Amino acid sequence: MGKALVELFYDVVSPYSWLGFEVLCRYQHIWNIDLRFRPAFLGGIMQATGNKPPAMLPKRAEYMLKDLKRMAKYYQVPVQISENDFQRVLGTSSLGAMRFITAIDMTQPQYLEPLSREFWMRFWSQNEDISQPENILAVAKQAGLSSELAQKLLEMISSPAVKNRLKETTAEAIKYGAFGMPAVVAHFNGEPHLFFGSDRLELLGSVIGEKWLGPVPSVPSPKM
Repeated sequence: MGKALVELFYDVVSPYSWLGFEVLCRYQHIWNIDLRFRPAFLGGIMQATGNKPPAMLPKRAEYMLKDLKRMAKYYQVPVQISENDFQRVLGTSSLGAMRFITAIDMTQPQYLEPLSREFWMRFWSQNEDISQPENILAVAKQAGLSSELAQKLLEMISSPAVKNRLKETTAEAIKYGAFGMPAVVAHFNGEPHLFFGSDRLELLGSVIGEKWLGPVPSVPSPKM
């Protein structure tokens, strides 16, 4: 049986996307899946669907603060969050970062995973800005990109090709039914199955016939 295609639509401004990203990275060599990262723009999805950031509701923000701390510990992902972070997040645009990630996806896809991770690390673990060009270049350097390549990609983010690719990927996520992130789409038995959130990956495994081994699975030892 062929591998099930699993697409992860994500934006680095979303901490739950980071949780889902790391768990799927751990499972990509355990489950019989073809994992594809699909950088998209959360702001575009929210606007198109009429959704609102959950932290705008005070009680939900209060819950999210506790939930993210618990989830980060359980998933073993270094998300650091305090009540002051919600205003910081609401005041940050991830559009430049997501265009930069899209540019790397189009030209140097081998850097897509480490670059995305470094954006999350900077924004959600180190509480640093990711919207300004100098900060985007700092993330690129941390991910192992040369300064020449990073500068070239930074120039690409204003190009129609990159802008259109990000718009197309975002529109594709919406077509599948996404209203927030992470949005995971599993193609199984000839149809797409949408899963919203980082806490639906056990259900994803059930649908595609794979065993859930927890958020930090141990890799089986090779048979002698």
